[in-house]
Amino acid sequence: MARRLLSIWFPRLASDISLRARPVEGPFALTLRASNAEHLHCLNSIASAAGLHRGMALADARAVCPVLSTRPADLIREGRALEGLRRWASRHGPHAAKNGSDGLIVDVSGVPHLFGGEVELLADLEARLERAGVYSKSAIAETRGGAWALARRGGGVIPEGGLLARLGPMPISALRIEVSVAEGLTRLGLHKIADLTTVARAPLARRFGAELLRRLDQALGMQAEPVAAEADAPHFGVRITLPEPIGLTADVMGVLDRLLIRLCDKLTSAQMGARAVRLELQRVDHSAAVVDVGLARAMRDPVRISPLFLKGVDEVDSGFGIDGLRLTATVTEPLAPEQIGNAETRAEDELSDLISRIGNRLGFDAVQRYLPASSRIPERSFLTVPAAYAAPEPFPPKRRPRRPITLFPAEALAQVSGSPPARFTWRRMGFTTLRAHGPERITPEWWFDDPAWRSGVRDYWRIETNEGPRLWLFRTPQSGSRDWYAQGVFL
Repeated sequence: MARRLLSIWFPRLASDISLRARPVEGPFALTLRASNAEHLHCLNSIASAAGLHRGMALADARAVCPVLSTRPADLIREGRALEGLRRWASRHGPHAAKNGSDGLIVDVSGVPHLFGGEVELLADLEARLERAGVYSKSAIAETRGGAWALARRGGGVIPEGGLLARLGPMPISALRIEVSVAEGLTRLGLHKIADLTTVARAPLARRFGAELLRRLDQALGMQAEPVAAEADAPHFGVRITLPEPIGLTADVMGVLDRLLIRLCDKLTSAQMGARAVRLELQRVDHSAAVVDVGLARAMRDPVRISPLFLKGVDEVDSGFGIDGLRLTATVTEPLAPEQIGNAETRAEDELSDLISRIGNRLGFDAVQRYLPASSRIPERSFLTVPAAYAAPEPFPPKRRPRRPITLFPAEALAQVSGSPPARFTWRRMGFTTLRAHGPERITPEWWFDDPAWRSGVRDYWRIETNEGPRLWLFRTPQSGSRDWYAQGVFL
């Protein structure tokens, strides 16, 4: 069986995907910032017809086309769209792979007869993409390079044995070579691919490198070029279709528990854990409701995940009934098998469940924890980070002076007598010192620039008062000031 390869080119993929979500009338382009300036990244057909082109500075484009509408480009979304199209293209061939950032290559050997022929296969593919709002050009040839070149120059089919006849009249740039190499060949009078076949190969290799001859041989079928089909990312999802619609929260939760067991079994077999789970409820009228749940740590325990869905499911309007459920782990992480049953593991599980419950109600950024930081400055000796996205970290085990449990901006004391203070007033209350421990001198790092520390070093004292509070006081002897300040309270 002769090898046949299908190349699909999406010259306006990014703009087509953006316009599907939010249509715009008239010229439109996505912009990308480069070299401290905005440039056109992808244009629709109207903008191209107006004389604009990819890579053009946005300021120049505005001068040529004042009515141009723009949006920032989203490269991640563009990559996801191409990956989705790659999976979809497998309907036309068993092996599909990305071909650059704007194309696909599909091995369709032995497939075209299912569509009535190669021409009919291309017509079916382009018609489906057109209905989806994605502009494309496609071509079929016996080599990857030949299909790539033809797709970008109108598309069509190159019959077996007709590579040189069809590719020969094409410009040198159709060989997937660098622009500088193509320009150098043009200056020598070599404008077409056919011109390269009449020139000695050794001088070309010495002057332009072996890559030029490799691309030529690949395009003409004299050197193999495989289609490296990428493995699909693992999908962790389960679904169920019900014989009769349901609407009660208890019924939905019962079905959900069954789905969770199946989903967690899939995660266990892959040694993965879920960090986000989505429940889709399909109504009888073909509408859907979605309930998303986040998890503070990766897990695959259906008993612990199920209660997190209760509030969201209870708020769903079941309408005329729910006849289908789909459960998907949208975000996963590697999770090795764990020893269960010990007290330490139970304590960690209870804490993560608490964070998950609060995070799903208030947002995971609202639940924070403290982590140690490498600084002598009290205000900078710790970090505040979201608890769900940072593992707990023990503070340095080395012995260090005690620190108050509560820190606040420095507050001036009044009516201070003695050093350390024997009597003083703080927050309109009078205090007398029972015990004083110190001083502890703290010097800021040389790179630390804070107006509050510009007066120099600080001498800190731990003061136990007769009235009860244990305070952290300091003064700045380097500045000659006798003012005292409170900055923390011990338990």
